[in-house]
Formats: sequence, structure tokens, C-alpha cells
Amino acid sequence: MAELPGGPRGYLVLVALAAGEPPTQLALAQQVSLDRTVMTYLLDDLEARELTERRPDPRDRRARQVVITDKGRDELGRARRGLATAEGRLLADLDESDAAYLRTLLTRVARIAQNAALGPDERG
Repeated sequence: MAELPGGPRGYLVLVALAAGEPPTQLALAQQVSLDRTVMTYLLDDLEARELTERRPDPRDRRARQVVITDKGRDELGRARRGLATAEGRLLADLDESDAAYLRTLLTRVARIAQNAALGPDERG
């Protein structure tokens, strides 16, 4: 992830964009729990590397949709492969059951941390 603009944040943005319909910039910031200003700078950096692009939202011309580019999908694939390799090394001494349980626990901790970072109006 270090190769991506924004490191882990850039990775999260690319994952979110690859998952479905292009969100607006504001919706994307909320989805990945980033401040709007931070998101603007991050998208500027991702766009400069041609990993994403912003387009007018056809439903609201004042808003911008954020779209992952083919180059962005390629970079995301490389990052995912790198993470899988790193995870494999870190979890090499665990059997599959223990590794799955650790992933479950870490996911729960991450959700708790994300909810703690969100305001009461932003929790889903």
C-alpha cells in the first residue's frame, strides 16, 4: 500500500470504488470515514496518478462522482496481492481455523473503532 497515494487511505478508497456504483465525493468520504478536506486532497493525489477520476454526477451537476480507472483497478490488484503475501507470512504459524478467527476479531475491532470515530448522526 505504500506505493499508493495516501497509503492505507488510498487503498480503502480504491476498494470502495471498485465495489460498486460510483459514489459522490461526499458519500465516498462518509463511506471510508474521512474528513471531506482530507478526501479532496487524497482524490487530487489519486487523480494525478490516473487511478481515479471525478465526473459530474448526472443526477446533480453540483456534485462529483468518483470513478476508479483501469489503471486504478490494476494498482488495486497489485496492492491486494501484496497484502495477501504479507498476511500469509504473518499468519504462517496459525492453522486456518485460528487465522479465520483472528480475521473475525480484527474485523470486529475495526468496526468498533470506525463507529467510535463517527459522530452519532453518521453511524449506520
